[in-house]
Amino acid sequence: MEFTIEMVTLLFVVAMAAGCVDTIAGGGGLIVLPTMLMVGIPPAAALATNKLQGSGGTLVASLYFLRKQIVRLKDIQLTVFMTFVGAVIGVWLVLQIESTVLKAIIPFLLIGMGAYFALSPRLGATDQKQRLAHNPFSVLIAPFLGFYDGFFGPGTGMFMALSLVSLRGYNLTKATAHTKILNYTSNVSSLLYFLAFGEVYWGVGFVMLAGQVIGSSIGARIVLAKGAALIRPVVATVCFLMASKLLLDIFG
Repeated sequence: MEFTIEMVTLLFVVAMAAGCVDTIAGGGGLIVLPTMLMVGIPPAAALATNKLQGSGGTLVASLYFLRKQIVRLKDIQLTVFMTFVGAVIGVWLVLQIESTVLKAIIPFLLIGMGAYFALSPRLGATDQKQRLAHNPFSVLIAPFLGFYDGFFGPGTGMFMALSLVSLRGYNLTKATAHTKILNYTSNVSSLLYFLAFGEVYWGVGFVMLAGQVIGSSIGARIVLAKGAALIRPVVATVCFLMASKLLLDIFG
């Protein structure tokens, strides 16, 4: 496929915007994938190339939060491993069964999650009492989060953040930081599969990766500067937008 300068510039700008939004609240794929399909990239290649540029964005955000010591990697090694395992299973399974049922359910889960964030003004403002300790969360919840990203994807970051807030008791800033580590893990596991099958558009993928890096760097700084006051309304908004997009895909 041939790409014009205008197409590449558009994809770069969109990836930068998606990287910023994705770091703050998740849902960057809502911006990137439709744009990639619009310029004529085949669906399989769009999904694979999106994992390439998305992995770059989540890596940059992860490194920023690690450097700021919001996340300590040695404390979440089991969570990361189980997320990776779940994502590998999800990527494999998506080729084996039809995901229509899941596609029909997810918009309503996103609407409920958006309403939960919008109507809970104190949600994630401070650390709360945890409902699940680290090891049970890693074994029981993390694999399903990774599985969801590998199998379907939309809203992964928001599901991860909500689970960390509601089950681990994290404040939203801390949950968002940890979410980037887990999301990077699930992105990489999916990317490895696509690399094996040669579906990545490398040229445009690296251009978009550069945009993701810039956007993610901006988003990570905004998260630490603004915290829950910004994250909560952005998450709620992105939830509703993603739900609307998925419902239009189903019924439109």
